[in-house]
Amino acid sequence: MCTFSYFSLSRRHTFSIAITLQKQPLPGYPEHPLTIGEYIRKKRMDLGLLQREVAEIIGVTESTIWNWEHGVEPELQYNPKIIDFLGYIPFDCPDDTIDRLAWYKKVKGLTLIELGRQMNRHPDQLQEWLSGERRPFNKSLQRIEQFLVMSIRELQERS
Repeated sequence: MCTFSYFSLSRRHTFSIAITLQKQPLPGYPEHPLTIGEYIRKKRMDLGLLQREVAEIIGVTESTIWNWEHGVEPELQYNPKIIDFLGYIPFDCPDDTIDRLAWYKKVKGLTLIELGRQMNRHPDQLQEWLSGERRPFNKSLQRIEQFLVMSIRELQERS
């Protein structure tokens, strides 16, 4: 609400005008992001940052940010820094144990070798499980579940 005063020679006039303004979305602003690049663009635009500035934060080039915002999927190794920039994990955590293991690998930006080291498993075995080529035995599923419970708890405590 703005109040204006108007003076004429004979009297003083005061009147109020209420003007409702709606913020117009910026061109290219993703209202409902679906891809990781759209999440990055939304956060960048919310913060008023340039692609160059986001690139410095994440540790990539400006053209990499442009590519991500235009549909190119980031390499796994950048996911932890992207998640730090966003301030949250944009990937839904599935219910199935093996799908959750794939989710954990993606969120942490791990290679099969790195995941294998954390779990004390051979990367080839992990690849067979994650690709659906083989299903782990019940004992292995229980160990995967225990690993995920501890690891996901740590992720949630950090965020």
